[in-house]
Amino acid sequence: MEQRELGFTKIRLPVVGQGTWQMEEADEAACIDAIRRGIDAGMTHIDTAEMYGAGEVESLVGKAIEGRRDEVFLVSKVLPSNASYAGALAACERSLERLRTDRLDLYLLHWPGPEPLEETLRAFKDLRAQGKIRHFGVSNFDQAELSRAIALAGPNEIACNQVFYHLLERAIEHRVLPLCERHGIAVVAYSPFGSGRFPAPDSMGGKVLASIAAAHGATPRQVALRFLLRRQPVFVIPKAARAEHALDNAAAGDLRLTSEDLARIDTAFPLGPDRGVLPTL
Repeated sequence: MEQRELGFTKIRLPVVGQGTWQMEEADEAACIDAIRRGIDAGMTHIDTAEMYGAGEVESLVGKAIEGRRDEVFLVSKVLPSNASYAGALAACERSLERLRTDRLDLYLLHWPGPEPLEETLRAFKDLRAQGKIRHFGVSNFDQAELSRAIALAGPNEIACNQVFYHLLERAIEHRVLPLCERHGIAVVAYSPFGSGRFPAPDSMGGKVLASIAAAHGATPRQVALRFLLRRQPVFVIPKAARAEHALDNAAAGDLRLTSEDLARIDTAFPLGPDRGVLPTL
C-alpha cells in the first residue's frame, strides 16, 4: 500500500483508507470483518463521525479496532450543532467513549455551521493540549470557508479538509484543492465512488475505465480511485461493508496508471466549469 504524508503533519498514511458512512444500515458482523480485513491489507486510516447512525457507527468501529488501536489512524467528526466550545469538548468525550479509546488521531468539524468557528478551533486546540486529539481539521469547507479557518487557526494547524470528490464531481479541483496544496493541507475524498453514481459499465466512461482496468489486471473501481489519487495531497476513504470489497479497495493503493491512462480518464470525465459551489452529500 502506497503511503504519503498527511499534509504538514508529516504522518505517513496509506493513500486508501476506510470510510464508514451508513454502516449502521449494513450487517454489523460483516462490517466489523471488513474493517479488520482492511486493516490487515494496509488500510489503517479509519474515518467515522458522531453523526453516522447517531453514534452507532462509532460504536461499531470501536468493536472493530478493539485490541488494534495502536495500528490505526482514527478520525471522527463533530456535528456543527455540537461545535460550540463546551459542546465540542463534550462531543469528543462521547466519541471517545463509543470508540473505546482515549484519543483521536484527527478530529474534524463535519461542515460549517452556526457556532462561531473561533470557539470550535479553541476547543480543538484545548483537546489537543489535553491529549484527547492529535490533530484537527475540517470537512465540506469551500475555498472561502477554508481560507477563514486557516486565518483563525494559524499556519500548520488545519491538517485536512475532507470533501466530496469522485469522477463525476471534480469541483474541488478548481479552487479547494489548489488552496490545500498551497497550505500543506491534506484532501481526504469521501464517497469516491459517487455514492451510487459510479459510471455504468455500458456508458462511455465506464468503457474507458474497463479498458484501462483490463490492461492493468485491475477493476474499474480501482482505476477510479487511482485517478483521484494522482495529486499528492489527496487520500480516499471508500466504504466497504464486506471484506471482499475492502480488499478490492486496498488493491488500488498499489496500482500505477500511465500518463496516457490519466489523460483518457480526464477526457472521459471532464472537470467542467467552476460553478462556485462546493458539492456535498
